Amino acid sequence: MKIRNIELKYGIFLAPMAGVTDICAREIYRSHGAEYMTTEMVSAAAVHYGDKKTLEIAQISEKEGLCAIQIFGHDVQMMANAARVMSQLPSPPCAIDINMGCPVKKIVGGGDGSALMKDPVLAGRIIQSVVDACDIPVTVKIRAGYDRQHKNAPEIAHIAEECGAEAICVHGRTREDMYINGTVDYDIIAKVKQTVKIPVIANGDITCGADFKRILEYTGCDGGAIGRAAQGNPFIFEEINAYMQGVPYTPPSRQRRIRTALEHIRLMVSTKGYLGVLESRKHAGWYTKGLSGGAEIRNAINKAESLQQIENILYSALSIRDSEE
Repeated sequence: MKIRNIELKYGIFLAPMAGVTDICAREIYRSHGAEYMTTEMVSAAAVHYGDKKTLEIAQISEKEGLCAIQIFGHDVQMMANAARVMSQLPSPPCAIDINMGCPVKKIVGGGDGSALMKDPVLAGRIIQSVVDACDIPVTVKIRAGYDRQHKNAPEIAHIAEECGAEAICVHGRTREDMYINGTVDYDIIAKVKQTVKIPVIANGDITCGADFKRILEYTGCDGGAIGRAAQGNPFIFEEINAYMQGVPYTPPSRQRRIRTALEHIRLMVSTKGYLGVLESRKHAGWYTKGLSGGAEIRNAINKAESLQQIENILYSALSIRDSEE
């Protein structure tokens, strides 16, 4: 698939996740086969007021490859300004992604994220202003609709295309569904694909290589975005690549999972200092999920106050035999 001059082999996307897909995680995911990534959400209002933390969220390293910056907001001028500023950073993104899908109450309550799907006219004005403000591709992330009675993703996608967006990512749940299992509507994603000519990326419950291929075949989409299934599991990108190539895939051993967790946590601490120690706790929890002794590992890491302590805990965990091996 292609987005302007960006060409992807299989369309394997990392979905943006607040508090998860930071610069460290993206580097890890890229090294395991993610083709295209997106940053955590960047507030257009925060950019407008010059918030320093926001610029940190928008940092992209050379090791990441293709990475877009996602912005959110409901003020037309602020969104245009944020797109302009983000597209002109020293390490610029490959695209600007507009968030019209976040279902979190704090975001929706401010009129941002998936709340914009309730106002197609405003959504179109925002997309047009962002397209006009920068000279790199603009993409849009939407949901099936705001609620189950108003699944207007095809309408919003059509507006986005008319306003100059170059790709659409559709999460098959409504805002009402949040992340409830079994609520992904692949038919609405397929309808979006039938409605527009620009690339469409399917999102929602892609948990393995078989899911990825099946969903692309069912919806006709050009790519798929992996979200929660990638938490503590960068190996899913290896699995998807193997499945699409038709070659055997061997799941990671206990040792490889723990060593990858170590690599990820070391990167976080070297980048963020003590904050990296604190933030690494949730990642360690995801990496050790399902391992024998995993609960004990997580409990110990949740009390750790330094990288050395975390390393000692994980080194000890390497010597424990896993029942799955």
